[in-house]
This record gives sequence, C-alpha cells and structure tokens, in this order.
Amino acid sequence: FGVDPGCLSPDFPAVPFARAIDVVEEVILIRHIMPKMWWQILRWLRLGSERRFAAAWDTIDSSVADFISRRREERSTALGSSGPDQRGADLLTSYLENQAETHKCDAEFDKFLRDTTLSLMIAGRDTTSSALTWFFWLVSTNPDVEAKILEELRANLPATGGTGTDEVDGLVVFDTEEICKMVYLHAALCESLRLYPPVPFEHKSPVKSEVLPSGITVYECTRVVFSLYAMGRMEGIWGKDCGEFRPERWISEKGRVKHEPSYKFLSFNAGPRTCLGKDMAFTQMKAVAAAMIYNFHVDVDPAHRVAPKLSIILHMENGLKVRVNRRRAAAAMIG
Repeated sequence: FGVDPGCLSPDFPAVPFARAIDVVEEVILIRHIMPKMWWQILRWLRLGSERRFAAAWDTIDSSVADFISRRREERSTALGSSGPDQRGADLLTSYLENQAETHKCDAEFDKFLRDTTLSLMIAGRDTTSSALTWFFWLVSTNPDVEAKILEELRANLPATGGTGTDEVDGLVVFDTEEICKMVYLHAALCESLRLYPPVPFEHKSPVKSEVLPSGITVYECTRVVFSLYAMGRMEGIWGKDCGEFRPERWISEKGRVKHEPSYKFLSFNAGPRTCLGKDMAFTQMKAVAAAMIYNFHVDVDPAHRVAPKLSIILHMENGLKVRVNRRRAAAAMIG
C-alpha cells in the first residue's frame, strides 16, 4: 500500500495497528465458539472480549484512515514536483489515481478505500506470515528438505545482472520467471500448508436440511465446524505418513506439481469460496522463501518452545526465535 507501519523495525517497537489486528482475530475465534446471542450481549454491554474488540477496531479504523491520508499527501507532493513518485507503484496509489480520473466523492471513496485496504491487509498479512513462519520452522528442522530446495534454487538462478544475478541490497533475489520453475519449493510450501494451514478451521451452514453421505442429517442453518488442521493429519485422507513433512507427495512421476482436489487440500478453501488471492499468495511466499533460503541459513533456537496460538489464524505463539547466518556461497557469488 506504499505505507510502512514499522512492523519490521529491528527495535521491535509496539505497533498499535498490528496489535489491534491480533486482538480482532482472537475475538473472532471466540465469536465462532460462543453462542451468537452471548457475544452480542457482551458487545451491547461493551464487556470482556467485545470491549477489547471495539477498542481494537477503533485503532484499526484510525490507522487505515491515516495510511490513506499519508499516501494521498505523498502522491500530491510527487505530482507537484518535477520528479516521479519515488515510492513506486502500489494499490493505494492505483485507487487514488482512479478516483482522480472518475471524480468520485471523497467521503464515499474514502469508505471504499478503508474497507478495501482493511480486507486486503487482514486477508494477506497474517495468513502469509503464519504460513511462512511454520514453513521456515519445518525447513530448519528438516535439513534434507532445505538441501533439495537449495539445489533447485541454484539450478534456477536469475541471469539478468552484471554478475549473473539480480541483486537487491547485495542479496540474490528471484523474479516471477524463476519462481514459476521451482517445483520442489512449491511442493514444500504445499506440505507446510497441509500440516499448518493459516486458517485452521472452517464452518458451513446448509440453506436447507441435508443428509450427509454418512447418513447424518444436518438441519437448516446448523453450523458445521470442521478442522483443516486435523484433516491435514488424517491417515484416511493423506495416508500412513500423514504426520511426516514430505514435500515429495506433491510431485508427480513426471516431476511436476501434483494437483490435489481443493476439497482435500482446503488451505485456500474450495468451490465458490476459493481464495481469490491463492496464486498471488504462492508467488509472495515463494519469492520470500527463495530469497531467504538462498541467501541465509535459518537456524531455530533449540530452547524456543514451538506451539500454536489460540486465534482464528494459526500463529506460532511468541513467534519463531531463530539465528540467521549469511550463506558463504551466496556472499561469494555477489562479492
């Protein structure tokens, strides 16, 4: 969106916007578990989790409004100067340019921008970060998988720079063309998503009474909750090695990515509710994973306790504590 909220600062500052999203996600989980009437009463009385939700929502709303205001100001400054906008292209700028061309009402369009920005940030921020956190933990604890990913990365090095590589701040990065060739990396990400889906459960409600293949009757508007986390570990679905981290299960005999039905691999939902950003999410994750694994060795602190956090997103509680070391081969290639 062209705005830096400061989440990646090495000083680890408290970021109210990020904390507010965490609170909202925790309360949404409570809403899924608690009877609707109960949490609605809590919301009306502004008590307990609903009081925290209201405060967090105010923080999110004001933060998003501030992001939009800052980006609009920066764009106006860039248009008033002789040089181009140094921040580059982003979604907010695209929307603001569209507003300028169509002369839409500021108040109405600002609401659209706030809603769209918030939807994209919640849909893409924590799901992607959660997926990558579990992925790096699994790769770090499975050195044979890391070696195979490295082998694939070295076989698909970008060749556009003067040294034979693309460089950003002295690091090798991979573009979309190279990323699309990475079958084993894609398989490793799928395997990580199978074991640790960013959204660990779903629920469905039939619009009319229905009888399941098992013979169980599900009545109209009954909420059926199912665990994607548990499904990824079911022997009847994934075989006897369902508890193993084995990317090879996603690679066909021809060496291509094996397709699994979306109703079996539900990390991106299925049917009409399939995640619209699935391809973009894979591209983002592969780009980050490729750059990190090629340039650095990620070593998990053996004293760090790994456990899931109670939230609608499958975060790792207290994050992932690691030691990051520059790989000599990557440094030598650039040097």
